[in-house]
Amino acid sequence: MRANSRFAHVQPFDIDQVAAAAGADPDVLRLENLDTDVPPPPAAVAATTRSLEEGTGNSWLPFTGLPELCRAVADDLRVRTGLGYDPLRQIVITSGGTSAVMPVLLATTEPGDAVVLTDPTYAGLLQRVRLAGARPSLVPLRVTGGYWRLDREALAGVAGAAALLLMSPSMPSGVVFDEEDWAAVARVCERTGAYLIYDAAMERIVFDGQPRVNPCRVAGLAERTIVIGSMSKEYRMIGWRIGWVAGPADIMSRIMVATIYNTTVASGFHQLGAAAALREPSGVAEAVAEYQARHDTVIAQLDGLPVVRAGGGWSCLVDAGALGLTAADLSARLLERGRIAATPMTAWGETVAPRYVRLVFSNEPVKRLSELRARFDAALR
Repeated sequence: MRANSRFAHVQPFDIDQVAAAAGADPDVLRLENLDTDVPPPPAAVAATTRSLEEGTGNSWLPFTGLPELCRAVADDLRVRTGLGYDPLRQIVITSGGTSAVMPVLLATTEPGDAVVLTDPTYAGLLQRVRLAGARPSLVPLRVTGGYWRLDREALAGVAGAAALLLMSPSMPSGVVFDEEDWAAVARVCERTGAYLIYDAAMERIVFDGQPRVNPCRVAGLAERTIVIGSMSKEYRMIGWRIGWVAGPADIMSRIMVATIYNTTVASGFHQLGAAAALREPSGVAEAVAEYQARHDTVIAQLDGLPVVRAGGGWSCLVDAGALGLTAADLSARLLERGRIAATPMTAWGETVAPRYVRLVFSNEPVKRLSELRARFDAALR
């Protein structure tokens, strides 16, 4: 078989292997995958059902997304960013938020170009950079004051980049960027001419009064920022597989072409459900309160162990190295001895992430998470 350089350093998620090992055992705490049992907006379910019954949305067209959804996205982005996006020229609908990443990378990078990400970062971002033929340039996150923080000094040392691919709150760490972090990002973009590719999938899922700063509101970033959005996390609509890209019109013309030739079109039925969720009460605040309660339960249960608080999102990280174990060993012990399914972060960075194991708290209620310490202790014996 002929070698292909794009795949030389691509690593698997490991999520599916952990899930397969856990099987369907109801006793296992399912902390390995980013699912949620918090229900989606009722308006989305009703609109999707109605669309299926009436046959609306059963079409290939428009390739770039239904105008109704594009307008709803533009209205939502106006509130978040303060910018007015042309729904037809500056927004394209994609089959989920992560599926938007490859078209954006193909439109903004050449083979061998550097793309800046954090370490840890979401493996779905890191590995897509490699598949696109670009080169990851990883800036570490550091634990300061019990939270993950961006290493701004390391970021300032970036010599050159075609893009910075960043998320806030970010998977898997839950790091939240404040205004000074985004200002540091703006300086790098200005100096290198890079785009900011901003994954906003969890933007409103923040805890403990952490700042919620959209980078488009930071001086120097609005004209350089490509926003990737999604219905999956904030709206709990994972199975709908609806996301979008919004950005400056010149680069969006290329991104639209790459999106069309990548997936042609996202489900029309689900697009109508997504539009309804964006227009009607969505339950985001109530969902965030539930996720914070679950996160706080995990942190309280693991008091005294090397777990790092998340500023937001659906997961937090435990330092296997501080326990004298590799992440793979800790993951195996947690499942075999503690009946906890948790994913090692082997593919989620290069120097920082591989020593950590991720605990996802979005799919287990507080009552079940209250068993976590006893299970963890069993795993470490």
